[in-house]
Amino acid sequence: MSLLRIDGLTVDLPAAHGTFRVIEDQSLDVPVGAVVGIVGESGSGKSMLLRAITDILPDGSTRTWERAEFDGQPVADTARLPIAMVFQDPMTSFNPLMRVGAHLVEVARRQRRSSRADAKKRAIEALAAARVPDPERVFGRYPHELSGGLRQRAMIAMALLAEPRLLLADEPTTALDATVQAEILALLAQLRDERRLTIVIVTHDLGVVAAICDTVAVMKDGAIVERGPVDTVFAEPQHPYTRSLLAAAPDRSGQ
Repeated sequence: MSLLRIDGLTVDLPAAHGTFRVIEDQSLDVPVGAVVGIVGESGSGKSMLLRAITDILPDGSTRTWERAEFDGQPVADTARLPIAMVFQDPMTSFNPLMRVGAHLVEVARRQRRSSRADAKKRAIEALAAARVPDPERVFGRYPHELSGGLRQRAMIAMALLAEPRLLLADEPTTALDATVQAEILALLAQLRDERRLTIVIVTHDLGVVAAICDTVAVMKDGAIVERGPVDTVFAEPQHPYTRSLLAAAPDRSGQ
């Protein structure tokens, strides 16, 4: 069963002389409880696909589709769905003048109308769920005082406060060293099981796909050129672009 299904997705971005089409007539099917990888080179349209799902496109953009369903029900506005997003660089998502806890409390109070004390309690619980060591201390820190791995965990905690059923992760391990990358992927897998999340991960790293994803969609020039179970696509790639990505990957084991 699909949690999210979108057919005929088209996205146009504003350009100097009119608009520029970055995605045209694409479909995405995300099964309940699955981890779906979207892989491709920079500029392939994979991050734009996530932004189109959440409707956080640049001003002047247009997004259309033929059909969109969430949990089997037609939807017109995905922005109101239980979907949260983890962005590539937490430093661009956090206000550097606000403590980490202030960001989390703001999200917690927006999600549920509650007292500041209750929001703080839930924020610290979310940090703990994201396996942040000493969450009370991190709650009071500024983003620049945290390591890259801790900032990403704090970003994941903020996403959890939105109580999502679908978690979108845009290059969540970029710029992290191999050890921390493995820890973040393990965390996402644990959260999938603990919270019955469905996850879509955008990445250029085939090792990430091999490590955590059940299915994969390969994007090139704004189009999905191949999709299927990870083992099948990696073992028997059908599209020349998929074969070129696999041939260029030094190690697909994720180790």
